[in-house]
Amino acid sequence: MNTPKKLFERRQARVRSAIKRAADGKLRLSVFRSGKHIYAQIIDDVKGSTLASASTLDKEVRGQIKKSSTVEAASFIGKVIAERAAKSGISEVVFDRGGYIYHGRVKALADAAREAGLKF
Repeated sequence: MNTPKKLFERRQARVRSAIKRAADGKLRLSVFRSGKHIYAQIIDDVKGSTLASASTLDKEVRGQIKKSSTVEAASFIGKVIAERAAKSGISEVVFDRGGYIYHGRVKALADAAREAGLKF
């Protein structure tokens, strides 16, 4: 039976496989959102390691946002992840929206990361 969770996992696998075909060795900016928070990680799939991360749970971020489940918070996380990527010498990534629709908080994070200088 196709439960919402199974449909999400299929969508997530489909997106991830398309990204891995098109990535050509580039790093992956992966987004996870829950009801209350949003998380972003830059992942090196070849090494299997996270190079930079940001979320609404980070201590320095928590003091600068009013509510962690808003579009404004997601765009702030996009700026933070782009800054941390620049510090690590990362300028180009592939955007992995997971199984989420490119809308709302996911789109806000991506747009803010692009504006802050991350290319994808």
